[in-house]
Amino acid sequence: MSEHHIKRLVIMRHAKSDWPLGVPDHERPLAERGHREAPLAGKWLLKHHVIPDFILCSSALRTRQTCTWVCSELGDKAPTPKLEDGLYAASAQRMLTVINHVPETVTTLMIFSHMPGVQDLAMHLASRDSDHDAYMDAATRYPTSALTVMELEKPWAELDGQDARLTHFAVPRPRK
Repeated sequence: MSEHHIKRLVIMRHAKSDWPLGVPDHERPLAERGHREAPLAGKWLLKHHVIPDFILCSSALRTRQTCTWVCSELGDKAPTPKLEDGLYAASAQRMLTVINHVPETVTTLMIFSHMPGVQDLAMHLASRDSDHDAYMDAATRYPTSALTVMELEKPWAELDGQDARLTHFAVPRPRK
């Protein structure tokens, strides 16, 4: 298939969150480290020319804050994110159901969500022709701010398992 039919899916785990006493899980904010690291994911996307044209974000505060930092780095290239309650604490299957309803006009979809769903989704979708090193990294660790980039040729509605090529797994961190 020609390259212009290839779509991309970017799956990102929220940045490092805080655990303030008495705050419900849904309202947990980013920790100071999360505020430092989240923008680095946006810089990574720009550097690798992976610009989403549609963003779905869990409604949890920490994912919204992560998404805001990433979009601030993308600047004018960032689409307006759509909050999706169904991505909060979602299983891989629930996330896939959300993805299956994305309009076919979307060429690069980015999702901000939580563990273990993000890792499970990446592993469920990864095809046999995925980049071996990226696949192994995503399979063995999926720390905060980690993101997976996948390529697919199927319509969003038909995406179901082992039909997206995992091309990149990145954990943007500050240089020491």
